[in-house]
Formats: sequence, structure tokens, C-alpha cells
Amino acid sequence: MYVSARTDYAVRAMLAITAGQPGLVKAAELAAAQDIPLSFLQGILLDLRRAGLLHSHRGVDGGYALARPAETITVGDVVRAVGGALTTVRGLPTATTTYHGAATGLRDVWVAVEEAIEGVVDHKTLAELSTPITN
Repeated sequence: MYVSARTDYAVRAMLAITAGQPGLVKAAELAAAQDIPLSFLQGILLDLRRAGLLHSHRGVDGGYALARPAETITVGDVVRAVGGALTTVRGLPTATTTYHGAATGLRDVWVAVEEAIEGVVDHKTLAELSTPITN
């Protein structure tokens, strides 16, 4: 599994927002705290909002908050929101891969890889990974 900067930033942002709960976290503060370029982060936050993982609140007192409890949001949810499928073979979903002849068994390997990754990222929640911020 290749973890892009976008995916890494998204998970880090979600963990920082989780740690800031129940308050709102401003994008600029989040970018500074996590050393993420603000313009890049804004696109990521938009994708996370569109995926139903974040709520945004406008105004001077605005910011971002989780749309669901941290106990119900997995790392896999975040990864899929910003990057799509967890695994692909030649850009196609792993489950649709077909091989013939000597390579017939290869599909089973790719499916097992996908299941192993899902077994980790779909069972690790933001709540399990988050460290509350104390002032």
C-alpha cells in the first residue's frame, strides 16, 4: 500500500480535529500544528467534508469538527475519502483483476493483500489513535 502525502495529511488532520473535540479546529491552526501546507489542507478538508466525516462551521468562531463520533470513524474511512480504493492493480479494483494460465493464482495474492490492509485500517478508529490536547 502506498501512502501518499495527501492521505498522510488527511489522517493527521482528522486526528488533530479529534484531539480538539468538542471544540472547533480552524484550518490555519491545523495546518500550522501539523506542518501541512494550508492550500493543500483546504482541499483535503473539503474531501473529508464531502465524504461526511467533517462538519464545517463558518465565521470568526468557525472551524471543523467531526461529523460522527471518533469511535465510529476508521483510518480506512479517511483513506478512502481522500484516495479512493485502498488497493488497485494497474489502476483497477483488486476484485476485478483476472489472470490466465500460469498467473491464475496471482489474483488471490492481491485479494489477500487488500484484505490484510483492510484488516488494519478498517479496525483502527480515530478514538483509538487520538491523544487529547491538554492546555
